[in-house]
Amino acid sequence: MASSTPPHCSITATKPYQNHPYPQNHLKNPRQSHHPNPHPHPRKIHLGRPKPSSGSRHTSAAEEALHHAIQYGKDDLGLESVLLNFESRLCGSDDYNFLLRELGNRGEYLKAIRCFEFAVRRERRKNEQGKLASAMISILGRLGKVDLAKGVFDTAVSEGYGNTVYAYSALISAYGRSGYCTEAIKIFDLMKNRSLRPNLVTYNAVIDACGKGGVEFNQVLEIFDEMIKNGVQPDRITYNSLLAVCSRGGLWEAAKGLFGEMVDRGIDQDIFTYNTLLDAVCKGGQMDLASEIMSQMPAKNILPNVVTYSTMVDGYAKVGRYDDALNLYNDMKFFGINLDRVSYNTLLSIYAKLGRFKDAFDVCKEMEDSGIKKDVVTYNALLGGYGKQGKYEEVRRVFKEMKVERVSPNLLTYSTLIDVYSKGGLYKEAMEVFREFKKAGLKPDVVLYSALIDALCKNGLVESAVSLLDEMTKEGIKPNVVTYNSIIDAFGRPVTDESSAVHADIINDTRDGLSSCSMFIEGPAGSKSAIDGEDNRIIKIFGQLASEKDGQVKKDSRGKQEILCILGVFQKMHELEIKPNVVTFSAILNACSRCDSFEDASMLLEELRLFDDQVYGVAHGLLMGKRENVWFQAQSLFDEVRQMGSSTASAFYNALTDMLWHFGQKEGAQLVVLEGKRRRVWENVWSESCLDLHLMSSGAARAMVHAWLLNIRSIVFEGHELPKLLSILTGWGKHSKVVGDGALKRAVEALLTGMGAPFRLAKCNLGRFISSGSVVAAWLRESGTLKVLVLQDDRGHPNMIERVTPDQISNLQTLPL
Repeated sequence: MASSTPPHCSITATKPYQNHPYPQNHLKNPRQSHHPNPHPHPRKIHLGRPKPSSGSRHTSAAEEALHHAIQYGKDDLGLESVLLNFESRLCGSDDYNFLLRELGNRGEYLKAIRCFEFAVRRERRKNEQGKLASAMISILGRLGKVDLAKGVFDTAVSEGYGNTVYAYSALISAYGRSGYCTEAIKIFDLMKNRSLRPNLVTYNAVIDACGKGGVEFNQVLEIFDEMIKNGVQPDRITYNSLLAVCSRGGLWEAAKGLFGEMVDRGIDQDIFTYNTLLDAVCKGGQMDLASEIMSQMPAKNILPNVVTYSTMVDGYAKVGRYDDALNLYNDMKFFGINLDRVSYNTLLSIYAKLGRFKDAFDVCKEMEDSGIKKDVVTYNALLGGYGKQGKYEEVRRVFKEMKVERVSPNLLTYSTLIDVYSKGGLYKEAMEVFREFKKAGLKPDVVLYSALIDALCKNGLVESAVSLLDEMTKEGIKPNVVTYNSIIDAFGRPVTDESSAVHADIINDTRDGLSSCSMFIEGPAGSKSAIDGEDNRIIKIFGQLASEKDGQVKKDSRGKQEILCILGVFQKMHELEIKPNVVTFSAILNACSRCDSFEDASMLLEELRLFDDQVYGVAHGLLMGKRENVWFQAQSLFDEVRQMGSSTASAFYNALTDMLWHFGQKEGAQLVVLEGKRRRVWENVWSESCLDLHLMSSGAARAMVHAWLLNIRSIVFEGHELPKLLSILTGWGKHSKVVGDGALKRAVEALLTGMGAPFRLAKCNLGRFISSGSVVAAWLRESGTLKVLVLQDDRGHPNMIERVTPDQISNLQTLPL
């Protein structure tokens, strides 16, 4: 969360902290609740700090005074009267600190401040006044009243009793709790400049503030190293705070190292330690490690709680291991662990993604029976789930219900709806949602922009998408890896019948004012503002897409120009230090497979090398036909890809295979798909009677057809009979303009025809090729069949280069983004 400077106190008032009631934590991240299971959840932020002790050294008179203060101190005069009546019986700062703490626990911060003022006026000892000030600052910090806490601190310092380690530490903690990281660090530095040595509490407070403020892990480690250098020994709270920094960034390896260091130092762990470690490991996609860590907890007498299970369930869901996630949910029920709002929303999201809407409905009912109403996270999960299944009437119904129940849509709601409607070709609905979004007064963020950019890319309007990318950066919104993945994947992708056709005037309109890939939009003279012009242009694009009636426009083949654009995108990613993921690598490989020349593909692969040398090494090695040299490295890479979930893994295998097939490395392509089959990247891809290709790319599918037919041939030559009916499934091409005429189906049909395989289309299923087992067996026994089934690499690329030279890169200067 970015820190922001709080309003300063007036220096003209005697007690400045009274004059500025601090707004209720306006720094809360508005996107925190967008994800079906947002992290870090407030349950997880608790770092194991001991709660204020109820057994503090206070007298019974303090308890009686508290009772009267609550009952009779309705205003300043009443409270003053109560304090005067008990003044002679109250024993110094211990009794007053008790009053302050208990009033704070009840949210009565104004009464606490009056009580504090009363106590400070009567206390003559500076050190006791300092204790009162530290307590007051701490209480206001816990209540999110940072401005008031700063006022107490300033007054205490100016009056000579606030220049203590405890007062500074309390203010640092107050800033940290509300996300004011920059201010916390400034106070930390100021404290050291005034020759006050930070203690354990101080270091813990500033490390926690850095974690909540999103400070980079390396910077936090510098503070930790300073702490050790100064002889301050860390405790459990220190390590819990450091683990929380790792958790927010998904730095699972660093978290694992810190946990080991904690054990080596003999520092006991608690439930918060394990939950925070698990959160980091799960965010890193290391679910097998997470499961191992969770299994170790009972041996430490630390029992997993609802947070532990929610973290694990969410982690499994993110990598697509839904069965494991649901099994853990059953364990929760078995152990009698009650679900909370986050747990219910996570479970609901899983069922929605799986299309199990009856189960999702049951979860909603169970939630409501438990007294937990559906919130925006619940509705977002339902909207996304129904949208993914193409149930647009249900999407409309849920959105309507959301409004009736007065649950305000957030940014993710609108982003989800725009994404759902755009992918379904319902551009009029997407346009209306965008208009409603603008009317709601919300500002677009990276998720909404990414949804719009993806919609444009899917329709071949890549240059318009790139210009929108530039617009979001001008608005101060940093693109993320998802944004760039959409654009990279769109380059070179032709506008076929599987991506909605658009009129020429749409393309001309969106390119108007663009100089190739310059990514600059000039607003027309007299326009309200750049952003208004952008909003209008987006609405116009959706409107024209919605009014499409006939014809389709073939996308121009721009060759080198597209390479320049995509290299420019890579350059921008490097500048913004955006770390690519497996989806990025898949997009780059897909772009390679759409290059007309090997030289162009090599340039893209060189960029891949700069992103990740391991992926580059495998892709380039296989492309050069050096399978024996890189296969060990490939196995390691495939192990990592397996952790990413089935859909992400299959996309990577598809992209790699397509690139190899495109450039004639057909033996390598078949080797990769067989490895994918062995690793169950595509579930139940083949049996003796059926080959299911509908989740495969064109190159992967064709390589798999050859492998499957060779396998069946071996069965025939071993003397076994084939099943009566053989099937090859390609899917109906659900995104095609004409149902049953998908690109995958056409590619497989051409392959079967070219090799003379006796398969025909099934009349009742346009995405299925069938043949009788006896006919296929007879064809397989023919002398020439083996020759057409065994794949051989195409040696038609004699000018293959080992690597693009720097001169070749410099000759293609990337255009500014």
